[in-house]
Amino acid sequence: MNTLHLKLSKWLSAATLLLGALALSGCATSHPPLTDAGPTPEADYLIGPGDNVNITVWRNPEVSGSVPVRPDGKITTPLVEDLEASGKTSTQLARDIEKALAKYIQQPVVTVIVTGFVGTYNEQIRVIGQAARPQSLPYRRDMSLMDVLIAVGGVTEFASGNKASIIRKVDGKQQQFKVRLDDLIKNGDISANVPMRPGDILVVPESFF
Repeated sequence: MNTLHLKLSKWLSAATLLLGALALSGCATSHPPLTDAGPTPEADYLIGPGDNVNITVWRNPEVSGSVPVRPDGKITTPLVEDLEASGKTSTQLARDIEKALAKYIQQPVVTVIVTGFVGTYNEQIRVIGQAARPQSLPYRRDMSLMDVLIAVGGVTEFASGNKASIIRKVDGKQQQFKVRLDDLIKNGDISANVPMRPGDILVVPESFF
């Protein structure tokens, strides 16, 4: 009886260790730490719904002015109706307005300045979960995890900061990377301050302990 009990205890211990090792291995594979995101991609700002565009038509103030980009991504200006603006740079939009105005004005020269930056939806950074103010943020070049945390007011007292993660598209596929918010905020560990990328989703889970 004692021999059987001893063998059973050894078998259960070995099984527990094996399952623990497999669980740890699975976690490391599916959620690797985000340590180096590479150089910041070079990209011009793309206009998005919610932005405001200041349009100046040289020597034609009557058709100049500031207009909002509608939720459908289009703008309407004097002499130009329902022109697609979302997803374009300010230079591209200026050239499109020149083409539309050419029907009414000889050789129009247009300048577009974007104000009230929001950006396109697929480039916004979204913060969900136990952030103080969960929200979408316009991406800015060289934006870091610390910049995002400042913008959302940090995390709540219920957050499990070191279990947070960033969901990011890499080569067209979504991947999830671990980040260490507690180390960054509470311990001042600057190595935990990683670069952000357009379209990132920061997930801050709740602590159950």
